[in-house]
Amino acid sequence: MLIKLENGRASAVENQFQNLADEDALPASGGAIVSLERFKAEQAATNQPLGIRLEPDQAVEDLAPYIGSAAMIALSFPKFRDGRAYSAAALLRERYGYTGEIRAVGDVLLEQAHYMARVGFDAFEPSDNTTAEEWTSRIGVFRHVYQAAGDGRAPAFVERG
Repeated sequence: MLIKLENGRASAVENQFQNLADEDALPASGGAIVSLERFKAEQAATNQPLGIRLEPDQAVEDLAPYIGSAAMIALSFPKFRDGRAYSAAALLRERYGYTGEIRAVGDVLLEQAHYMARVGFDAFEPSDNTTAEEWTSRIGVFRHVYQAAGDGRAPAFVERG
């Protein structure tokens, strides 16, 4: 299941992209999420929408030249406690101005929802069988925030002024 976030509400949608290993053939139709290396090699040779999967040990800077060509960017969470994808999402939104879909894949849990949305994730492949309604509730769990982030919410000290 894929959960998309729009205007603070999460909804379950059909996943238009298949996650592919480097040795897997491209599907006959629809999009595919491939490694950065495969994207570099195949982007010009296909008419299908290709998304890039960035692993935690890969630098966002390596992705920068291809951001405009990617149909979407998937950031991998191999383990719940590996938070490097949070930094990657924030860099994509804030430093590189990426406005397309940033998807969380891997060990993606409901308890991460609020923080993922704050740094710029707008699509999620939950690994814990949670619903879109639960994601909507969790994303809006805190009324006030104390720091500026990629979601554009005003910190509490600005609201008080």
